[in-house]
Amino acid sequence: MRVDLFDFELPEDRIALRPATPRDSARLLEVDAQSLTDRSVNDLPNLLSPGDVLVVNRTRVIPARFFGHRQPRQHGRSTSETGPRIEVTLHKQGGPGSWTAFARPGKRLLVGDVISFGDELGAEVTSKGERGEVELAFNQSGGALEAAIQSIGEMPLPPYIASKRQVDAQDESDYQTTFATEDGSVAAPTAGLHFTEKLLAALRDKEISVEEVTLHVGAGTFLPVKSEDTEGHKMHGEWGHVSPQVAERLNQRRAEGGRIIAVGTTSLRLLESAANKEGATEPFDGDTDIFITPGHTFRAVDGLLTNFHLPRSTLFMLVCAFSGLQNMKAAYAHAIEGGYWFYSYGDACLLWPEAKT
Repeated sequence: MRVDLFDFELPEDRIALRPATPRDSARLLEVDAQSLTDRSVNDLPNLLSPGDVLVVNRTRVIPARFFGHRQPRQHGRSTSETGPRIEVTLHKQGGPGSWTAFARPGKRLLVGDVISFGDELGAEVTSKGERGEVELAFNQSGGALEAAIQSIGEMPLPPYIASKRQVDAQDESDYQTTFATEDGSVAAPTAGLHFTEKLLAALRDKEISVEEVTLHVGAGTFLPVKSEDTEGHKMHGEWGHVSPQVAERLNQRRAEGGRIIAVGTTSLRLLESAANKEGATEPFDGDTDIFITPGHTFRAVDGLLTNFHLPRSTLFMLVCAFSGLQNMKAAYAHAIEGGYWFYSYGDACLLWPEAKT
């Protein structure tokens, strides 16, 4: 499909720079085939039914953005003098001491270059990709590397927020979900940001359960689609895990008539990757680069709670695949006109599948 079909105009003043307080007070637009209904996130228990299951992503964001200096070279070898400043955003972990990352300015880096991040931490560029990625081999690994990243890094807020204000201490909690327990993401699964203990208690009271999966979100989620057609875009791989116990419980709930509601596009992409041809969820452990566009047959998910996404983004393409291109364009136009907040710290929408003809 043509990428320009997924374009729309969003006023700059609709981009949220801080989340709602409390989190579950954010606005919620319910979208089905017949109507658009303005609600609040704390209405969610009344919009679902006993036996339904919310599937959340328990990944935790690491402080994956930090700065260093490329060490200058003399006769092909690095020297100890301070070279150009390099911004690094980690993307996907390889081995105990290696990461794929985006570096700026990446074009000036060569294979074999060394980036210093202080007195003790450094990394060598071992390869460069076609899409601006570099492979970094750090001089530390395992727990020592994790501690160093925690010490020097900052929260990798999306560019549309970080370009408008400084990252601060408040973001350390604001940009983590209530479910965050597994370190590994460089972007938050933002639909999960809306949940509070009060909301979770209300869901339990309605016999609506919550299951946890893990998908470590990479920085590629913010990359624009540069091709003119969706067939020309390749998704970055991200590591995900669905345990056998979670898969069994999801299948049991569905067999009993409960609906599976993915909290966020990350949970949805993982569940669709784990689904077999019959629609049952199977255990999953590995990478997924699934790219969902209109025409995709959804097998594992009956509803989707998600935020409002960027124009021409893979995430907007996904929600259009789920609820219909024209339905979502109408929903986004309604949200813009109605003053909803967009993107990571913004409001939410509860989507139901497009009616099949």
